Amino acid sequence: MGETGLELTLDEVLADAKRRLSHAARDRTSAMHTPVVGTAEGDLRMMVLREASADLAVLRFHTDLRSPKAALIGGGAPVSILAYDPEARVQLRMRGIGRIIHDGPVADAAWAKATPSSRRCYLAETGPGGALGAAGSAIPEAFSRCNPTVDETLPGRSHFAVLLVEVRSLDWLRLDHLGGTRARFARADAGAPWQGGWVAP
Repeated sequence: MGETGLELTLDEVLADAKRRLSHAARDRTSAMHTPVVGTAEGDLRMMVLREASADLAVLRFHTDLRSPKAALIGGGAPVSILAYDPEARVQLRMRGIGRIIHDGPVADAAWAKATPSSRRCYLAETGPGGALGAAGSAIPEAFSRCNPTVDETLPGRSHFAVLLVEVRSLDWLRLDHLGGTRARFARADAGAPWQGGWVAP
C-alpha cells in the first residue's frame, strides 16, 4: 500500500481489512488475533478471533454459554469489535449484529475443531463472572496443570457456544506521519455490497 491516501483505492483498503482479519483468525501471533469485543451496554472483553469469512460476512468467536455476554447478545444484538496492529499502525473498528449459537451444526463443528486445551476452560465449575470463595481459576483441580483428554472435555460441551457477528460497518484507519488515512464502509446486511468513502482520520 502507498504512503498516502491518494495512492489507495477503497477496494484496496477493504481488501486489506479482509486480509488482516483472515490472517488473524489463522495466526495466533497476529496482533489482531484477540480483538476487543463489546456489547451495546458497554461491556468489553478481548476474545480470540476464530474465523473471518469471505467478505467479512461473519466473524466467529467462542464463548461460555454461562457468560453474561451470551445472555446479553442472545439471538441478536448489536456488537462492536476493535482490532489494532501496532506495527502496521492499522486500526479496524467494526459494528454488526451478534448471535449466540449453542446447538446445531455450526456449534458442533466449532467444538469438534477445538483442541483439548481450548476446551478445558468450558470445564470450569463456575461460569465467567460467577463468585468464587478465593482467588483463582474455576477449572477443576485435576486439569489445573494439565490438559484433559478429548473424552474428559465432553462435559464442557454443554457450556460451549459460538458468537457469530455479521459485520455491517467497518472503519479502517492507518496512522502515519502525514496525518493518516481513513475509510468507512457500511452495508444493510452481510448479503449486500459494501458502500465506502474516505473520511478524515
